[in-house]
Amino acid sequence: MFDNSVIVQDLKGWYLSPVFGTVYAVDGVSFSARKREILGLAGESGCGKSTLLRLLTRVVDAPLYYQGGEVIVVDNDGKKYHVWQMGIEDVRRNVLGKLMSYVPQSVFDALDPTQRVRDFIATALRESKGVKYSTEEIRKMVGDHFARLGLSEDVLDRYPHELSGGMRQRVVIAISTYLKPTILLLDEPTSALDVSSQKRLIELLVSLFKDRIVDTMLFASHDITMLRQICHRIAIMYAGKIVEIADTENIIYNPLHPYTRGLINSLLPLEDSIKGRKISGIPGAPPILTAPPVGCRFYPRCDQRMDICKVKEPLLTEKKNRIVSCWLY
Repeated sequence: MFDNSVIVQDLKGWYLSPVFGTVYAVDGVSFSARKREILGLAGESGCGKSTLLRLLTRVVDAPLYYQGGEVIVVDNDGKKYHVWQMGIEDVRRNVLGKLMSYVPQSVFDALDPTQRVRDFIATALRESKGVKYSTEEIRKMVGDHFARLGLSEDVLDRYPHELSGGMRQRVVIAISTYLKPTILLLDEPTSALDVSSQKRLIELLVSLFKDRIVDTMLFASHDITMLRQICHRIAIMYAGKIVEIADTENIIYNPLHPYTRGLINSLLPLEDSIKGRKISGIPGAPPILTAPPVGCRFYPRCDQRMDICKVKEPLLTEKKNRIVSCWLY
């Protein structure tokens, strides 16, 4: 048995629009992230990764609406916080920042463009701890932590627009990890960075994990090659559903779900042993989530589909130390 940092059960979040109708973006997702684990969340753009992370925090705005399910955050003493059964202010005070932190895809949106970094931190700490801190107190409190992340003290005096993309990313991560949360949610943190900045950021995140600043990371990305470098396990998401979860090497070398296989086969091979492998894409396109298929959502694109796949949705089942949602198993 594994100790979990977050448990997600049948979570649903839909976009409700008078123009486009209901978009079933996250539609019955279940998984758990273990303590002392970096869990990757992979899938094509539009599969629901970003929406899922937002639902985990409970901080959602229209047109996204929570439709049901559980998000349970577990602290180091084993106490469970049922996020969607708590009031939003209770979540802000007792969960966000302290137990769970979220780094959005657009880090510029995570910072207040009208505030210097030090003032933004002071505001965040006042909301979290209910204490007002002076500029000098902020410098003393966060100086060492910022230095650990390669940020000099003068960064505290700057506005977000005065920082490079990589530096803004590190500032947001520094703020998000200052209170040593149990779980850190990362939404495509490398997508807007150049290759060298990506490498530095990955090294930084691994360092935070090894130094136990963060117990668990949930790392959403469309880049499986990058996830492979740091993740213990990877969850594969398709059209608002989790279709497979396994340790990283099994996802890469022995995927079970036809979608996972298609995703891996579309990547450029890295190892000499598989350099002769033919690269192939997945035929067709993901379903429109205002009218998803009745059965398996991958059915229209699957080369192993059966009659049952069209009419009945497969459940997530455990198979060979992994979880998969497919009628083949």
